[in-house]
Amino acid sequence: MRTLSQIQQKKESEIKLFGKWSYKEVKVNDLGLQRYISLKPIVVPHSMGRHEHQRFRKANVNIVERLVNVLMRPGSNAGKKAKAMNIVRQAFEIIHLRTDKNPIEILVRAVENSAPCEDTTRISFGGIVYHLSIDVAPQRRVDLALRNITEGARQASVNNPRSIEECLAEELILAANHDMKSYAVSKRHELERIAQSSR
Repeated sequence: MRTLSQIQQKKESEIKLFGKWSYKEVKVNDLGLQRYISLKPIVVPHSMGRHEHQRFRKANVNIVERLVNVLMRPGSNAGKKAKAMNIVRQAFEIIHLRTDKNPIEILVRAVENSAPCEDTTRISFGGIVYHLSIDVAPQRRVDLALRNITEGARQASVNNPRSIEECLAEELILAANHDMKSYAVSKRHELERIAQSSR
């Protein structure tokens, strides 16, 4: 039988994101995305770019770090990883206050709900171009979901007194609830509608 001090040490030794949120209860429900949403426990989402020299290695990068990396995308924020991490940390605090749930869980649900399954590609036959519906690879589904979530947060914060942290938190909560007010979810439905019409 374990003593109280052993139980406390075990609790303290558990790796939590930013020292606050546990990865233990978080599960990926979408079977297609299970291999591509990494929930490997880390304290600080910063792997120093170890993954970037091999193809598909980004599937092993923690999903929170991938969100941070996508936040750095447009020119003005490129390379400012500490700034992007602070934005995500504060957004997670807001999510926790609003929903009283684990923000990592909310992020995973948001990615699952805003990852498009179908897209269109251009095919040309003798000068005639038409669109054909195709399935989207799981890796690309995660990429598109993260890109649309951050794009929606960025657009919401432009010319708005609300900060980017609040907009990101709101976008993640709406996407996790599969709400059509979310930019990422509405973008997914639009892509799938266009793909369905061009089958």
